[in-house]
Amino acid sequence: MTTGHGLRRFREPAGSPSGARCALCSAALGTGPRGHVVDLDDRGLLCVCPACRMLHTHSGVPAGRYLGVPDRYRHVRDFVLGPVQWEALQLPVGVVFSFRNSRLGRYVVFYPSPGGATESLLPDAAWERVMAVSPGVSDLADDVEALLLRRHGERVECHLVPIDTCYDLVGRMRPYWQGFDGGDRVRGELDAFFAALRSRSAGCEGQG
Repeated sequence: MTTGHGLRRFREPAGSPSGARCALCSAALGTGPRGHVVDLDDRGLLCVCPACRMLHTHSGVPAGRYLGVPDRYRHVRDFVLGPVQWEALQLPVGVVFSFRNSRLGRYVVFYPSPGGATESLLPDAAWERVMAVSPGVSDLADDVEALLLRRHGERVECHLVPIDTCYDLVGRMRPYWQGFDGGDRVRGELDAFFAALRSRSAGCEGQG
């Protein structure tokens, strides 16, 4: 199963970067900063200007159709998911990401594949039990933040990231995927991606 309960690909405006416009207010994006909002009705990621992202990210804004994707990164070092639990969940590859879909009222779990982000069909409430024993991720924001996990033998590395980061990773891996596990090129991409996440999280911790 592909992205039925996840998000469609990034819906970036066509044309050159200098001609791109915000998907919500049509302001010219130019080559400066931009962000994303989640369209809860269409399950898509929209490219928007900084002002529109902030408008829909502010905690005081009532829930509506659009939610701004925040810019929070955290290396979750005490996330509880060992190899036995990983196998019990029947996760088919060594990288997955999970977020809570507010419209469904439950967590969904996806993994990269040659076809894009593919949903892992877990038993009912299986991921809720995983989350319940890791209080350090209780503040994960619905729809716009995800837990990105990679299994390294007997341990699992976990990062709390913006949801667009996960789809960025899937897009990077897809053109190079070979065989069942992706092949050497994909493993190299993963190594570099997770090293960058660790560095970014360390920088955020240092600022706190």
